[in-house]
Amino acid sequence: MVPAVLRTLAAATAAVAALTTATPASATTPTVTTAYELPGDRVYPEGIAADPRSDDVYAASWQDGTVYRMAPGHRVAERFLPAGADGRHTANGLKVDRAGRLWVTDSTTGVAVYDTRTRRLLARFDVPEPDRATFVNDVALTPDGTAYLTDSTRAVVYRVTPAQLAHARTHGGRGTLTPRYDLGGEATALNGIAAAPSGRYLLTVDMESGALFRLDAASDTARPVTLRGGDLRQGDGLELRGRTLWAVHNRAHALSRWHLGDDGRTARQERRITDRRLALPTTLVRERGELLVVRSQFDKGGPMGPGTPETPFSVAAVKGL
Repeated sequence: MVPAVLRTLAAATAAVAALTTATPASATTPTVTTAYELPGDRVYPEGIAADPRSDDVYAASWQDGTVYRMAPGHRVAERFLPAGADGRHTANGLKVDRAGRLWVTDSTTGVAVYDTRTRRLLARFDVPEPDRATFVNDVALTPDGTAYLTDSTRAVVYRVTPAQLAHARTHGGRGTLTPRYDLGGEATALNGIAAAPSGRYLLTVDMESGALFRLDAASDTARPVTLRGGDLRQGDGLELRGRTLWAVHNRAHALSRWHLGDDGRTARQERRITDRRLALPTTLVRERGELLVVRSQFDKGGPMGPGTPETPFSVAAVKGL
């Protein structure tokens, strides 16, 4: 989330309250239950990622940068990386690559890369022009190990290649993020990002306009995706499996499912659900046939509104969407 966007979303509360569940009458109603609990009374979680080599899932605290690890059969998550570790006081997007490296974005500085086995910091990449406003938000990984990160304030997408990561690890563990796509003329608040299984393209959402963009991995071109049957306003985290795209609509307490066509150039909304039990969801990941959805509660004493959150903070399991 980015501060200017939070103000815009707060102004739209009345409109959001009017949203209803868009579900075909014959469709099975999805179930929403609690999958994991996150210890702490001020967690306000933001990111989530699944380890492709195991059943472990990671979540991160926007409030203080704590990273949690969750394992099947254990309802309460463990603290994997403590608050303030390596100077990181907030955490947003998360991804685990095929080599067992955990990518953790810090909205104020860039991204840090950790070894999930040793918990050791391997490298970090900082935003260029650190004195300029920035909000590094979400991260996606292509099959070749390249990382792409959205900057919600600058409306750019950074890229870190495997070669850049290797170079940083052998040169003091530091590097600088390199902009790959600039959507400044078309988007104002880029948020979630997902990579196609083929690695041919990525998708990223502008949470203010509800537009979805297709980023060609072989070039620097970015084009709007033609959306049919809905939009992605208040779009946050994205999850892409094959030709199915799931999206979070944060302030709307909603999830939507889309079918991609024409190599990611079109998307048709198949279903959308709204459920207050999602507790202002920020992102999601699909694991073992269900969606694990972060319940941020940002509107309960967090960055999007006053109040008192329900504890423990948690990750929801959504089946049937």
